[in-house]
Amino acid sequence: MKCQDIMSALEELSPVSYAEDWDNVGLIVGRRDKEVRKIYIAVDPTDEVIQKAVEVSADMIITHHPLIFKGIKKVNSENFISRRVLRLARHDISYYAMHTNFDVMGMADAAADEIGLKRRSVLSVTYEDDIAKEGFGRVGRLPAVMSLRECAEHVKRSFDLKYVKVYGDLSADLETAAICPGSGKSMIGDAIKAGADVYITGDIDHHDGLDSVAQGLMVIDAGHYGIEKIFIDYIKQYLKREFPDIAVYTHGDAEPFVIL
Repeated sequence: MKCQDIMSALEELSPVSYAEDWDNVGLIVGRRDKEVRKIYIAVDPTDEVIQKAVEVSADMIITHHPLIFKGIKKVNSENFISRRVLRLARHDISYYAMHTNFDVMGMADAAADEIGLKRRSVLSVTYEDDIAKEGFGRVGRLPAVMSLRECAEHVKRSFDLKYVKVYGDLSADLETAAICPGSGKSMIGDAIKAGADVYITGDIDHHDGLDSVAQGLMVIDAGHYGIEKIFIDYIKQYLKREFPDIAVYTHGDAEPFVIL
């Protein structure tokens, strides 16, 4: 199977047209005509990920976050991003990223499915036509009325997390929730406008957490990686359905940091 065939399938799932203008998605390193028999999937294109892909002789790496966000003027051994590009090229590995396009078409509904969100709608609309609205995050009704404490435990179980950070009264009853995987503080206003009782996302800082509660919105910070790690199994299952003869390897879902 050619890399371009796999790209076509991925872009049918999450069209690149849904990516934000500032984003960098698609084939970032490598050849479209590369013959692909083994694929390695991860959230981030770290040195460890590339090493593991080399060890299993992967022909292609697919990640959620792109290796290159900003333009680079030189590709040499003096910069850690460039060193990764050189290593991918040296091992003839085609490297593909699907970031905000997957956030819109894939991640949002998958995360809402995990917590059983019902009667859902798009949290932050980025695309609209006569047929549909698409965008980041989802808002809807929780599976049942629950306290903030119960909801936090529900999120932990749903995403297999050791901890979450919670802002608000733990005894408060919740009926509606908004969820946005990754870094979602820019959509706090959308969650408030939608009438959500609680907002589940990542990368919430001190002031945003306090200010949200002051406006009646409880917050559960499940971590940037905590929710987005669902990308790995989602893409694995999709590729196994579309290309059953290709070997698919996945990177471990351990948090990329340690809390002591």
